[in-house]
Amino acid sequence: MPAASPSDQEAVTYRAVNRLAKWRNLFAGWQLGTRPASDPVTAAVKDHREVTLLLRAEVSALTGLLIRKGLITELEWLAALGEEADLLNADLERRFPGVTAHDEGLTFDRRVLPWMKGWPA
Repeated sequence: MPAASPSDQEAVTYRAVNRLAKWRNLFAGWQLGTRPASDPVTAAVKDHREVTLLLRAEVSALTGLLIRKGLITELEWLAALGEEADLLNADLERRFPGVTAHDEGLTFDRRVLPWMKGWPA
């Protein structure tokens, strides 16, 4: 089978990405329940879910390419991912004083009281 031309590949990819993005509606409904399409909270959740879905597809595609082309090994990728996860976790713990992540979940201590004050109930 001949390779797709760049314009053909672009169209195929565009359709696949748009199809994947449709899942934003299900996730918004799952998170918020049924709401009117004009609801700004629903729009925000849909936008965020779309970005998350597309980012996951992009990172998976890039990682797969890098491994298949021999530029990185799966073990190198896993080590780098673990390191980045630990760094982001430490950043989040600094950003949200009093919250600590553990294998079992999050713990909160009294340092959260000032910055959580006024959060929606």
